[in-house]
Amino acid sequence: MTLRMDNVGIVVADLDAAITFFAALGLELEGRATVDGAWAGQVTGLGHQQVEIATLRTPDGHGRLELSRFVEPDVVADHRRAPVNALGYLRVMFAVDDLDATLARLDAHGVELVSTEVVTYEDVYRLCYVRGPEGILLGLAQELHGTGADGS
Repeated sequence: MTLRMDNVGIVVADLDAAITFFAALGLELEGRATVDGAWAGQVTGLGHQQVEIATLRTPDGHGRLELSRFVEPDVVADHRRAPVNALGYLRVMFAVDDLDATLARLDAHGVELVSTEVVTYEDVYRLCYVRGPEGILLGLAQELHGTGADGS
């Protein structure tokens, strides 16, 4: 039986910029490290590798992102501008308390709305997809009318 989802991994070219972006979203940097050695290459199937990683935690303490910048080997594919209906991992969705304030805060980091507007789903959520640095696709959702987990 699965105990929990530990983290979602995102490969980036500029680790510092990605950390800054996700910190502006409200995630907290837990740590940075370099991962290399035979054991790491055995796990990933890449053989020799050297990867700089950073782990960030969501404000509730339950979710984590692991950002990775490959030093060796070179990145071989780029899916950052694939459309939202492309096969494979799509995006990470974050619940936010104030969507407009979040978008304003992220604007300084070059966030672009995927659509031309934020949409409202059945008076329950305000939603949008945005592309952050390096084209990372995120979903942002604000619950409306006290439908949060605390019941308020």
